[in-house]
Parts: sequence; C-alpha cells; structure tokens
Amino acid sequence: MSIPSHARSNFQTLLRAAGDGNLALMECLDAVTGAPRYVICAVGRDDGDFVFTPFGHLADGNPYDAYLPPDPGDPGGFMHPGAPGEAP
Repeated sequence: MSIPSHARSNFQTLLRAAGDGNLALMECLDAVTGAPRYVICAVGRDDGDFVFTPFGHLADGNPYDAYLPPDPGDPGGFMHPGAPGEAP
C-alpha cells in the first residue's frame, strides 16, 4: 500500500511545525457528534493574526483499539483482531 502524496506532504508540514515550535493542542467539538476532541494544529500567522490548521485529533481511550495496522505479510492488507501474529 502506498501513502498518498497529500498525506506525506501534510506530515512534512506537521514535522516542520513541530521543529519550529509551532504546534498547538486545541479543545474543539466534533462537527458531527458534538463530542469534545483534542486537535493537533499547526500555528501560523496571517497579518498579525494566529491561524490554526488542524491535522487530526488525539484518539479517545486506547489508541491500539482504534486502528488496524498494516499486515507485514500482505503489502495491501491490514491486521485484524484475532489474526495470527496479533500482539496480546
């Protein structure tokens, strides 16, 4: 599987913002559910005003329960709960 160029570009922007000390963690509301989200933002300036660009939010609860990692045995697949080789 290949990570799309826009995701790689956004990740590079996020790394630059972190290296420059221009990251913020903001409390926001989910636009669909209204639930609180803690959003990682790059901080920029525009004519003296701060501009916050959201990149994503921190996972609620255990992040290992929220995502399925790539399957090392299948370049196009993902690990699934209960799959052989799953970490306990």
